Amino acid sequence: MHDDFLNPQTTLSRRHALALLAAPLAAAPALGVAAALPQITLAGPPAIVSAPLIHMAETGALKDVAQRTVFTAWRDPDQLRMMAMGGKADVLAMPSNVAANLFNRGAGVTLLNISTWGALWIVTRDAQRKTLADFKGEEIAVPFRGDMPDIVLQLLLTKQGLDPLRDFRIRYVPTPMEAMQLLITRRVSHALLTEPAVSLAMRKTRSFPVGLIAPDLHRGADLQQEWGRLYQRAPRVPQAGIAAVGVVRSQPQVLDAVAQAYARSLAWCRDNAMECGRMMARHIDLLTPEAVADAMAVSQLEAVPAAQARPELEFFLGQLMTRSPQLVGGKLPDAVFYHPSAQPHAAPASSQSGS
Repeated sequence: MHDDFLNPQTTLSRRHALALLAAPLAAAPALGVAAALPQITLAGPPAIVSAPLIHMAETGALKDVAQRTVFTAWRDPDQLRMMAMGGKADVLAMPSNVAANLFNRGAGVTLLNISTWGALWIVTRDAQRKTLADFKGEEIAVPFRGDMPDIVLQLLLTKQGLDPLRDFRIRYVPTPMEAMQLLITRRVSHALLTEPAVSLAMRKTRSFPVGLIAPDLHRGADLQQEWGRLYQRAPRVPQAGIAAVGVVRSQPQVLDAVAQAYARSLAWCRDNAMECGRMMARHIDLLTPEAVADAMAVSQLEAVPAAQARPELEFFLGQLMTRSPQLVGGKLPDAVFYHPSAQPHAAPASSQSGS
């Protein structure tokens, strides 16, 4: 027998060595599972696409992959781009063309889903105006010049032989909320709005004191129906979804967790619309729970995983490219733009347009 086996100091040092080797293994996460991130920051606009993100933040839906989840709002597309490229958020709700544009410009972007398929209307005082052609010669307040939803409006107008600049008086404003304010204070008679600004405007004009100075508003042209009619396709447009940016893109299990949590939160918001509305109202100024609940009832919401949404999205982006390739960054995004993992997604909520 070797002497060192009988030497207590040698035996002790070996035990120490084994203990030292074992300690990191015991402290480390299981093989193939990354440690929880300190924080995941979710960001989105004051639109219905942000409702599931807010629910995820408030309920700790990502606790298995992040110690903390927070939500922050972006006001306009310029702020969105700054947040995406400046590392100010990990997952952002954004218009689908902006996601494609950022990807094609070299910004690290991975699309996780398309979830908003129908939330655009022209809201009007004239109940007889139901199609885009009915608004020829009229002034329309339009937010986000050169971005969604302006680009959808221009696409649909030119598709039917109308000139957005000659046949209409487009009044551009910075945000949907500002377009809504022009509408409810009677400074314009028509505005292109997205939910929940549509429902909020209609609620406000039926309530004291605004109801005393503004007539009732109506949902006029449904841009989703116009899309279906003009392109002979389903009446839905892949308007917005969520995308991951920055270093979080290198962690597939985190991306899967985010996509799955978003689908679950969207389903919860549809089933609990008023409570979801209360959550949104706590994070976004001007919104009311009732308006959010109304928006949930009429918007086409379905968390379709990015890979599954690709055919419809590529058709939409292709149409935008015929008008201006720069809208999507000059080309269709490569396959790596689309997160490949299959996730269960929330069943579609069909739109029921009302006046």
